[in-house]
Amino acid sequence: MYTVLVISCHPDDVEIACAGTLLKCRERGDRVVVCHLCSGNLGHEIIPPEELIPMRAAEAKRAGDMAGIEVIWGGFHDLDIYSDNKESRDKVVDVIKRVNPDFIITHDPDDYMPDHVAVSKLTFDASFTATLPNYDTPTKTPARLVPIYYMDTLCGVNFNPTEYVDVSEHIDKKLEMLECHESQIVWMRDHDNIDFPDMVKTCCRYRGFQCGADYAEGFRQCQVYLKGTTKRYLP
Repeated sequence: MYTVLVISCHPDDVEIACAGTLLKCRERGDRVVVCHLCSGNLGHEIIPPEELIPMRAAEAKRAGDMAGIEVIWGGFHDLDIYSDNKESRDKVVDVIKRVNPDFIITHDPDDYMPDHVAVSKLTFDASFTATLPNYDTPTKTPARLVPIYYMDTLCGVNFNPTEYVDVSEHIDKKLEMLECHESQIVWMRDHDNIDFPDMVKTCCRYRGFQCGADYAEGFRQCQVYLKGTTKRYLP
């Protein structure tokens, strides 16, 4: 049984990229904590940010409850998070120290939008900093130095997985979790003519073709000194 920490940017990123894997983690008895660093306040053309914040928080809570996932927040708004300042890093350091995970899942450093890239860089930096006993944040006990797995990019652009998780038995629940994010799904269907759950399902089918499963999620392990492991942490 492991403690899994997912550090995501926006409230629906987890359901898009790795919810099937997290359902399998919960199935084997893992504790799963998802930290959404940003509120998603800019994620709509019509709903104003001050109304969207509580809506997206409630959507993320419903999705998390469906899977038995603990949902916490980083306290940033969209496009207010940067990878090169101490305030941002210290918030992520404290999240990692509080949760003290066995492994971390986060965005790929070559993702498609600035917030995702910043979260990836922050997570990489903070995962090391959190292990230093004399680096001061509100949580005093240092965390362990653990592996990081980068989750798939949107539509898999420029992403070549090094590991796959068969999510065939969990694809329906993954999509149910994604549908909890109504502010995003309905808007994209009505205004952009994009069936987002269908797109996500298609991407999982494509990853499944690559590894011999009906549906799969792809990951890339961060390959740097001391973050390698002989264990298979992903389910």
